[in-house]
Amino acid sequence: MKDIYVSKSDEDLMSLLINEDSFALETLFNRYYPALCKFTSIYIRDFSKAEELVADLFVKLWDKRNDLQIKSVKKYLFASAKNLSFNEIQRVKLNTLSLNDHQDYLDYPDIYLNPHDLLASRESYNEIISLINLLPERQREVLLMSRIDMLGKNMISEILGISVRTVETLLYQAVKSFRQLAADRSAI
Repeated sequence: MKDIYVSKSDEDLMSLLINEDSFALETLFNRYYPALCKFTSIYIRDFSKAEELVADLFVKLWDKRNDLQIKSVKKYLFASAKNLSFNEIQRVKLNTLSLNDHQDYLDYPDIYLNPHDLLASRESYNEIISLINLLPERQREVLLMSRIDMLGKNMISEILGISVRTVETLLYQAVKSFRQLAADRSAI
């Protein structure tokens, strides 16, 4: 019976979900959970917390299924995941890309790095992150999705609900702004 659901469109599954069909929810969950967890972890930098937020998202979807008017399930889920991520960041008052979040990576330095190189590497990393955080929100978002999460332009456009050309423009502007910020910093 569950196999029938896999071939259904998101919109069909949403219609079934409104009629309290739990298999429809399970199918949507299986379809989007891995991508949503990866997407959410871009923002909060904690994969287990991302999994928790995405699971909560599907619980809320079930609870509010009769009140929602969703045109695109995929866009709704990704936008909701993004909002939940930002809410979590506000709640915990995290800096999304702080050095503390990456302490595990720094605890196991390359055996070939001497202390001076390791310190320089940490300083460079912190500098890059602080420059990325200075970018306008949309540019930062597209840059992180493209360069950190390695998402393609088409996927980014679908997730953000913007055209591929807009993604390209934002990415170009982000790189250009980043270079300018880096040049300004090095002149100081």
